[in-house]
Amino acid sequence: MGDLPGSVLFCCTMNALRSPMAEAMLKHLHGRRIYVDSVGVRPGPIDEFAVAAMDELGIDITKHKAKSFEDLEDGSFDIIISLSPEAQHRAVDMTRTMAAEVEFWNTFDPSVVEGSREARLDAYRQVRDQLMRRILQRFPLPGAPRV
Repeated sequence: MGDLPGSVLFCCTMNALRSPMAEAMLKHLHGRRIYVDSVGVRPGPIDEFAVAAMDELGIDITKHKAKSFEDLEDGSFDIIISLSPEAQHRAVDMTRTMAAEVEFWNTFDPSVVEGSREARLDAYRQVRDQLMRRILQRFPLPGAPRV
């Protein structure tokens, strides 16, 4: 457990689907062992497909309130993980005045997928599952072998 960071910030473009999903998953897996927050370059309302995809895992994100970088109450994080190119630029700018590690996990924006409800929801599931794999790899559970 010694290599887990004390705090992680996930960021994406609107803090409406990718970063809230990642924030909720890391909190679900590690509880209070890691302080986790998320922001967007421009905050937007929580995406209902993201809510549905996370609900399938038993994780409720309906109470998520989108925030921007300017809304952060705590500006100090050990790791900032950006999930979109636009957020990556903001994360790098933010670290000009703080000592934080920045990681770029370029993550597909499933909101651009068109088609049936099921086809769109499947795109969100794929993003959710990709984020879960990355989170478990980067922040392993206690007692789990390092992958």
